[in-house]
Amino acid sequence: MTVLILASDLDPSADAMVTALRERDTAVCRVNTAWFPAQLSVSAGLRGGRWSGYLRTPAHCVELEDVHAVWYRSPEAYQMPDELSAPERHHAFLEAKYGLGGVLSSLPAFWVNHPARMADAAYKPVQLVRAHECGLAVPDTFITNEADSVRRFAAEGRTITKLLGSNTISEEGTRKLSWTRVLGEDDLGDLRGVEVTTHMVQRWVPKSFEVRVIVMGDHLTAAAIHAGNATSYVDWRSDYDALSYNLIDPPTEVTKGIHALMLAFGLVYGALDFVVTPAGEWVFLEINPGGQYGWIESHTSVPLTGVLADLLTKGQP
Repeated sequence: MTVLILASDLDPSADAMVTALRERDTAVCRVNTAWFPAQLSVSAGLRGGRWSGYLRTPAHCVELEDVHAVWYRSPEAYQMPDELSAPERHHAFLEAKYGLGGVLSSLPAFWVNHPARMADAAYKPVQLVRAHECGLAVPDTFITNEADSVRRFAAEGRTITKLLGSNTISEEGTRKLSWTRVLGEDDLGDLRGVEVTTHMVQRWVPKSFEVRVIVMGDHLTAAAIHAGNATSYVDWRSDYDALSYNLIDPPTEVTKGIHALMLAFGLVYGALDFVVTPAGEWVFLEINPGGQYGWIESHTSVPLTGVLADLLTKGQP
């Protein structure tokens, strides 16, 4: 039996996972979908309602029927040949997405996480509704592309804004990052361009500290994150060097809500973020079904790689 890891070429967590699986004598094959079609090929046939065949790379050939677990870590987009025209590349990409992607998605394996479940969980507005339904506290939030709506919401209390998707934008070879920030008078006075797309504004939650919760099956690790300066107090991702950590036990009702939310989305793995108020209330911010855990493992010494390796080896939570 084999664990299939779908990850980018440069991924220290995937590197560590390969080592951990080999230490458990678990067969593992690591593939980046960006290798298709230059360094990755597929041959699959449907027999008895199940796909059989193989994935082939210059270094490996893995039988689809041998795959008992898949870690959908961070694979990259298919890279179509440069000699194709733009319309041809688009056509070839879609055929690969629905062909190779469809075969992989249909594997009756233990997925961490299945890409369809990850896609369902990617929408922050859905996350907030589901979290509330699962008994977790969530902040008041507004989604709009109207400047007046932003101003009306901000008039009711301190307001932050953050992106709904990735906080990274690559433009002309430059990588730009956008952090959560508090809206000030200057921001509200000039909202030109807000009409171009939707924006999320959210009520500021007074915080004592924040928490990153890592869920792997039934295993839950909660690390309190303490900001060391004003910038990281608003968004701790903006300055990792200013942070300190300690392990913490969530309240029982929060733990129940977290597991209910994981079940609602059909997720095995999740990285959840909370604010803990001075009064001790845990307020849910978001869940990332592919979120990072390596730096939490490093700072807390909780063997998260090993926990996930055990899940993948067993092929069940």
